[in-house]
Amino acid sequence: TRWLETGPVRAALLTRRKFLQSVIEQKVYFYADIPRIDFETHVDWKQHQCLLKAEFDVDVNTNEATYDIQFGNIKRPTHFNTSWDYARFEVCGHKYADISEGAFGAALLNDCKYGYGIRDGKMTLSLIKSGILPNPEADREEHFFTYSFMPHGEGFADSAVPEQAYMLNLPLRAVSGERETDGDESACFISTDADNVVLETVKKSYDGKRTVIRLHEYKNKRSTVTCAFALPVASVYETDLMENELSPMNCEGNKISFEIKPFEIKTVSFKTL
Repeated sequence: TRWLETGPVRAALLTRRKFLQSVIEQKVYFYADIPRIDFETHVDWKQHQCLLKAEFDVDVNTNEATYDIQFGNIKRPTHFNTSWDYARFEVCGHKYADISEGAFGAALLNDCKYGYGIRDGKMTLSLIKSGILPNPEADREEHFFTYSFMPHGEGFADSAVPEQAYMLNLPLRAVSGERETDGDESACFISTDADNVVLETVKKSYDGKRTVIRLHEYKNKRSTVTCAFALPVASVYETDLMENELSPMNCEGNKISFEIKPFEIKTVSFKTL
């Protein structure tokens, strides 16, 4: 174990351990301005029928956990009250799982591992299964993945867990190039003013004539959302998921406003001048 970085923005600790015939190497990143702790992992795995998990002990008083699903999240119990609970020894979560007790909580984030177990003050994430059927060599050799542990000093609804999970899965990339804006060099191509709405998709329409954006609400909170475009807009329509136009939307000064319901998905198409 040794320190790789000790800078003002982040510190990095390298750990390397041998387990039977396998080797597990991790770079553990601690950040100055965010509570997330990243475990960037490289595993040279040689085992059969051996389940590798990450486990964190947490002191949080709750009987339910919140799991990320596509376009929202879902709460599930963390107790063994019924036979269904016993059978549900793991729960699928896309980017994160969180437990909160009011003004405190902890989340376990991932970039490609989805099997969570939360019970009796422990949060676990399945990393490698190494089964033998139908492939006797399944999961052997090298694996690269990152998971993160994130405590937070507020309840889940007020925390930055979903945002940090997106940052883990879609890290910023620096690119060079030119772009056109309407005189504002700091403008985003598209932006929203609601902290409970994610701009999930920006794409060309199926017919290639318009640009389509898809947004969703993820904090179970109805809101009024204002969407701003960096380029002049000729027309804007709300559409269904198949991009069939439903109704025109009023655009004032390259901005549109609309109501969004809890966990609602909105699809909008527009054409620039």
